[in-house]
Amino acid sequence: MTFLPCVVRAEHRGGFRLRIVFNDGSENTIDFSGWLEGPMFEPLQAPSFFARYFVDGGTVVWPNGADIAPETLYAVPGRRRPNKRLQPTKARPGRGKARSRGSRLRG
Repeated sequence: MTFLPCVVRAEHRGGFRLRIVFNDGSENTIDFSGWLEGPMFEPLQAPSFFARYFVDGGTVVWPNGADIAPETLYAVPGRRRPNKRLQPTKARPGRGKARSRGSRLRG
């Protein structure tokens, strides 16, 4: 993987859902209920504890140390990039660098 996704923002959307924004500008509203099994994640089954999430180290974390890898969150279907201005663009000829007078690209 050449791109390492990181969570830069998270917002609670009710229940066990968080809206996650990644460092490339893409976002997804993810239902975490499928991950709330096992001793580490069991405390998150209480909605009041789940709501105590925070962003640290590039992912979503809870006070008991539970977290989910940002790569796992990034791979959840439904991710989208809402702001088209953040889309990668191709370089356009004649844009970006100042040209000296008299020099013009011809082609």
